[in-house]
Amino acid sequence: MRSPMPEILLVGASGLAREVLSLLRIQSDPRSVLFLDDRPDLWGTSIDGVLVGGGLAEVTTHPTAQIVLCVGRGAARSAIADRLVELGVSDGRYARIIHRSVEIPDSCRVGAGSILLAGVVLTTDVHLGDHVVVMPHVTLTHGNRVDSFATLCAGVTLGGDVHVGSGAYLGMNASVRERTGIGRRAVLGMGAVLTQDLPAEETWVGVPARRLEGARV
Repeated sequence: MRSPMPEILLVGASGLAREVLSLLRIQSDPRSVLFLDDRPDLWGTSIDGVLVGGGLAEVTTHPTAQIVLCVGRGAARSAIADRLVELGVSDGRYARIIHRSVEIPDSCRVGAGSILLAGVVLTTDVHLGDHVVVMPHVTLTHGNRVDSFATLCAGVTLGGDVHVGSGAYLGMNASVRERTGIGRRAVLGMGAVLTQDLPAEETWVGVPARRLEGARV
């Protein structure tokens, strides 16, 4: 018997992809799943019982399947999204993956392709861009703006009216003071406490957070 045609393509055979797969199974999602990854050594293998069916170009052979970008770094997700545009993929094909424990108030917005795992809290007027990854037990409060391709690791807490730039990466249990900005592709280290604006493409760590000299984003 042939396997059913996939209805969700998880791009990137990564730990994040395994978490998304687990979420779909916990929620008894009936859609069939296929992994795609550009590493040829993975093609034809299975991960947690799901086939790795080929590289990114395989999206063209499954024109009705929804897509989730499951690579951890925002810059990598952005690069894959650009390649998919060249392959004719529109924003309408990206699935939002949201754990059933997460409530989305009417005043909040979650962009195409974003992933919100268990225990995430959105209070009010929170806007997430496209392909944002929010790991378990992140707290997003009033007026937060998180631009596309940002990554918020487990336990991150944002005070009110924080702006997180495109492709920024916030490490586990980092905290950000209200009305603070984080620049595009900036990195805030795990456990850091940010009390002032973090410029684009810089890495800050510590309590209070300060620039890590010599770090490369």
